[in-house]
Amino acid sequence: MAAAKDYYDILGVSRNATPDEIKKAFRKQARKHHPDAGGSEERFKEINEAYEVLSDPEKRKQYDQYGQYFGGTIPPGAGAAGAGAGWPGGFTYTHVGDIGDLGDLFGDLFSGFGAAAGRQGARTTARRGADLQYDVTLSFDESMRGLSTKVDVRRDETCTTCHGTGAKPGTGRSTCPTCKGSGHVTQGQGLFAFSRTCPRCAGEGTVVEHPCATCKGRGKVTRVKPLTVNIPAGVTDGSKLRFKGKGEPGVGGGPAGDLYVVTHVKPHPYYTREGADVVLDLPVTIAEAALGAEVTVPTPSGERVKLKIPAGTQDGKVLRVPGKGAPRLKGKGSGDLKVRIRVKVPTKLSARQRELLEELSRTMGDEIRSHIR
Repeated sequence: MAAAKDYYDILGVSRNATPDEIKKAFRKQARKHHPDAGGSEERFKEINEAYEVLSDPEKRKQYDQYGQYFGGTIPPGAGAAGAGAGWPGGFTYTHVGDIGDLGDLFGDLFSGFGAAAGRQGARTTARRGADLQYDVTLSFDESMRGLSTKVDVRRDETCTTCHGTGAKPGTGRSTCPTCKGSGHVTQGQGLFAFSRTCPRCAGEGTVVEHPCATCKGRGKVTRVKPLTVNIPAGVTDGSKLRFKGKGEPGVGGGPAGDLYVVTHVKPHPYYTREGADVVLDLPVTIAEAALGAEVTVPTPSGERVKLKIPAGTQDGKVLRVPGKGAPRLKGKGSGDLKVRIRVKVPTKLSARQRELLEELSRTMGDEIRSHIR
C-alpha cells in the first residue's frame, strides 16, 4: 500500500492551522498549480484532495487520528498503528467524497483564469475593474494646506465604435467552434474530471471573426484623461489616498476599480513629521538654556508664536506648542509643534566672552562633576 500523503505539507500549513488558514493556503496553492496557469494536473489533484479532507471537520478528525482518510467508518479496534498497514478482512481504503463539478467548486477561485460556469453554459460574468495607482510629489507647505492637482489617468475604456463587442460594425460574435458556445471544455475523467476555460474563446462562448478596426477586437481602447484629485491637508510622505470608482471600468456591468494616489512630500529645511506632530529643532545659546528665555518660533502655518524656555533646560529637551502641528487626516484638529532644544556651543569667542566663560568655569566646573568623584 502506498505511503499516506501529508495533506498539511501539501497545502503548506501547520497541523494546528485554523479553517481560515487552510482555506487561504488552498487558494494560494490552487492558483499557483492550476493547469490554466501552466501548473501540473497531478499536483492540482493532490491540492484538491488535501483541501477536501482538511476543510471538513469530521474528515480532518479522522485524518489526524489515523494518518489517513478512509472515507467511512474505521474498523473497530483500529488505531494509529494501523495507518499505512493492511486492514483485517481485506479492507482497503479509498478517497471518496462528493467533489462534484470542480468548475462549480472553484468558480470564484479561478475567475482570474476566466473559468466559465460549469453546467449553465457561457455567460459574461460581471467583474470589477482594475485599480490604478499614481504618485504625486508635493512640497511640505502643500502637504500642510492641501491642494487640488491633475493627474493623467491612463485606463481602458469601452470602444465607442463597436460598443464593447470587439466586432466590426455590421457584424457580430459567432458561437465558438471549440466549446460549442459553453465557454468551457472538460478535462480529465472520473473523480477528478473538471471544467476548464475554453482556450479559443477564453470562456465567453463566442468569438470574433471580423474584429473592430478601432480596438482590434478588444472591445476597449486605452485613453489618457486628466483627472482632478483633491489632496487633503495633513498628508505625509507615503500617504495612500483612495478615489472610489476612478480606476479601470468594470467588465460585464461590474463596478469600476479605484484610483490610489500615493503622496511624496519633499523634505523641509527645518521641519520634520511625527504623525500629526511637527518637530522643529531650535538652537539656543548656553546662557538662554541656563538662565531661561522667551523666544519666538515659526509654525508650519506661517504664524509665529512665543515660547518660554525654562531656566536650566538641557539639550534635547522637547517643549510642546499645542495645536500648531499638522492637520489630522482622520479626525478633528491638528497635532502639536514639538520644539526640540539644541544648545549650541560657540566655536569663536570675543575676548570679553572668553573672560566671562572662564570665570563661570572656575565656579561651576567642580560642581557639575561632583557626582563622579
